[in-house]
Amino acid sequence: MVLGITVNWWAILVAAIANIIVGYLWYGPFFGKKWKELSGMKSQKMSSVKMTPTKSYLFGFIAALVMAYVLALFAQLAFADTFVRGALVGFWVWLGFVATVSIGAVIWEGKSMSLFWLHSLGTLVSLALMGAILAVW
Repeated sequence: MVLGITVNWWAILVAAIANIIVGYLWYGPFFGKKWKELSGMKSQKMSSVKMTPTKSYLFGFIAALVMAYVLALFAQLAFADTFVRGALVGFWVWLGFVATVSIGAVIWEGKSMSLFWLHSLGTLVSLALMGAILAVW
């Protein structure tokens, strides 16, 4: 219990799984080709990544669990108890923390705005869905 808030661990698990599914779809069938193009990832470069797909999904799932837990705390603090209110908590977390930090890649690393929007909107979809799940569970 943090801040006197009790969380629903099943909702957190389902929200984390939803995050993984959104990421799989977003960077796979929906925008996978565009992501490869914008990020400069070629098949040869992808095969040289040191982390295996199993480790990538494991670490990604752990990160999704942490994100879902923290989002559950925010949802409780915001008294989000409906699908829309939960999605709005996800939106505000995205706007205040994800979008503002992610824009640094454009400002300081010279990444394209298109890549920023691709990554950022995928995270927005995940956070809104996760917030909605956490609010209604």
